[in-house]
Amino acid sequence: MSETLKTLILGSGPAGYTAAIYAARANLAPVLLAGRQPGGQLTITSEVENYPGFPHGIMGPEMMDKFREQATRFGTVVHDDIGVSVDLSKRPFTVTSETGTTFRTETLIISTGASALYLGLPNEKALQGRGVSACATCDGFFFKNKVVYVVGGGDSACEEANFLTKYASKVFLVVRREALRASKIMQDRALRNPKIEVLWNQNVTDVLDVSKGKVTSLELTHTKTGEKKIVPADGLFLAIGHKPNTELFQGVLTMDDKGYIKTVPGKAATNVDGVFAAGDCQDSYYRQAITAAGTGCMAAIEVERWLEGQHG
Repeated sequence: MSETLKTLILGSGPAGYTAAIYAARANLAPVLLAGRQPGGQLTITSEVENYPGFPHGIMGPEMMDKFREQATRFGTVVHDDIGVSVDLSKRPFTVTSETGTTFRTETLIISTGASALYLGLPNEKALQGRGVSACATCDGFFFKNKVVYVVGGGDSACEEANFLTKYASKVFLVVRREALRASKIMQDRALRNPKIEVLWNQNVTDVLDVSKGKVTSLELTHTKTGEKKIVPADGLFLAIGHKPNTELFQGVLTMDDKGYIKTVPGKAATNVDGVFAAGDCQDSYYRQAITAAGTGCMAAIEVERWLEGQHG
């Protein structure tokens, strides 16, 4: 692509599409590379009930289709492609895509998201949205009076387990060691909750649906004895962490020790002038569609003002 864009957006979750909507309405003619999973993590979420404006809920994929439709309505050009190399050492920046197209752009909005870490079990991905989840806040409501299992031993796992007790009748916390890694206060909350039972020295080694199309049971394996057992379960929540999709920017942008892009406090700007980050690639705390969309809006407004400052 020979022309120099005003802004290029990498990623197509709520952050990327919201940035595109705002940038397009500001006449910045944004181009968006949708990535390997167009629509982001919401495309593997069954029903979204906590996003304002949808009082009866909406299916995740349908919601992201609406985001995309709104972005393109205002003139965003969307490519179902992914950036594989970048040069941020000089402006205009260049991004080369997997199909070999090189984009030159005055500004860059990174909204590549994050991916939940999974156990790597054969049925795990097939049962996403059918009892397997990596977000209790998103999906806990669907497990009212159900028996669920949470995998993990850190703060996130304890927090997810506690949250799920608002809905589930019983929450088992599966910990592969004899101790939790969580902070003292989070441990105390989990261990004192009468609805939570900790299963020490256990791994989930299979998730089963018994041809019903949803989680019906789990296989647990004792980490020391190797003993296996099948336990009934309505849901499996994974809380072993998220990995931000930021490998492309390692050594170029300032990141924290987990790879999340650091932005100026209260803003979307990164350490490279003209480069902005939004959504889960820079947010390890909230990780919600609504907050991602908010930072996408911030990034687009900052891009508009940054360009005004460059061109007067």
